[in-house]
Amino acid sequence: MILNHLWGIYTHPKEEWHVIERRHEGFKFSLSHILIISLIPALMAYFSAVYFGWSIGVGDRIHLTHNEGLILGIGLYFGLAIGVFALAYMIQWMSKTFDSNPTFTQALEISAYAATPLFMVALAGFYPELWFIMLVGLAGISYSVYLLYTGVPIVMKIPEEEGFVYASSVVTVGLIFLVVMMVGSVIVGSWIFHPI
Repeated sequence: MILNHLWGIYTHPKEEWHVIERRHEGFKFSLSHILIISLIPALMAYFSAVYFGWSIGVGDRIHLTHNEGLILGIGLYFGLAIGVFALAYMIQWMSKTFDSNPTFTQALEISAYAATPLFMVALAGFYPELWFIMLVGLAGISYSVYLLYTGVPIVMKIPEEEGFVYASSVVTVGLIFLVVMMVGSVIVGSWIFHPI
């Protein structure tokens, strides 16, 4: 099953990282996971923007048209998938500093499974209130960071002390990617979208 590690990373993450490290299902498996899990935020962005609307403080709900929502969903889907691949590339590139020699597939596994809780935050779009999204988003980011700290030493086969520094570097790069994506989406969104 494509999402067979999903339950494990939530219920027993350290043990699941060991399972992921032993199996190394391959590039296609990780790619399938990314392509499926990226659908959640993309679909929720579309539905919440078009049908539910967004409430940012006081005032009427903001809605997008069907076409604008479709553009938003498609852009988010590809942006998230590309972000996971970029993070995997950075994980592999930084590995030389820590005397680790992972394959790109190993780096992609870390990137994909660590990003999963962040992508699952999109389910909070069923209740599109800013305060709620922010709370759930904070929890998702925190758990993604925790998964990086627990997974990097196991998958990269390095001591936990080095794994902490390595994971901290990955977290920094990941947060930079997240900020760039958010700023980019606001800039591009202001050109494309005309909320109603």
